Amino acid sequence: MKQHALCIPMLLWLTACTAKPQALFNGQDLAGWTKYGGDATYWVEEGCIVGRRGPGPNTFLCTNRKYDDFDLELDFRWDELCNSGIQFRSKVYEKEQRVGGYQCELDPSDRSWSCGLFYEGPEGRWIDSLDDNEPARNARSLTGWNHIRIRAYGPRIQTWLNGVPCIDYVDPDPDTTGFIGLQVHGGSSGALRWKNIRLTEL
Repeated sequence: MKQHALCIPMLLWLTACTAKPQALFNGQDLAGWTKYGGDATYWVEEGCIVGRRGPGPNTFLCTNRKYDDFDLELDFRWDELCNSGIQFRSKVYEKEQRVGGYQCELDPSDRSWSCGLFYEGPEGRWIDSLDDNEPARNARSLTGWNHIRIRAYGPRIQTWLNGVPCIDYVDPDPDTTGFIGLQVHGGSSGALRWKNIRLTEL
């Protein structure tokens, strides 16, 4: 019995080590995704998901599946500068069709808080900005592709922007599951695109 008990943690460790990334976007259409919120438009172009601002409030293109612990990597680029974000462990309030949950910020403004951690919802709030992380603020590109990594494991959330560590936060009361979402912030103009969206379940 002792040998079997020792084998179980080892098997779990080996499973985690051999987990393979899964593509959340097939590069051809938006199968597996659903739009909530405002009237921004999403479509597929040259192997990318493109989002363009439309009328109404913030809009989110969200995975139909929910994820718990994961390591997510993707590339994004602004076509027209606008605020955006990547939702994770998120949910939708059915009556309002409004999305809430953790958001990895995509910020083109001068403060440059991309990959800071925001909580989207009726009472949105910053959890951890990049005020005290100058290397992370300087890692953003406004004209080229940016690589983002988000790791959520239990209560610990980490983000990286173009290989630079940004956030390392432990939530004392964490959201533990939810979908992944691509935000186009409400406003009059703006467009951006995402590609190579891959998630490894932990």
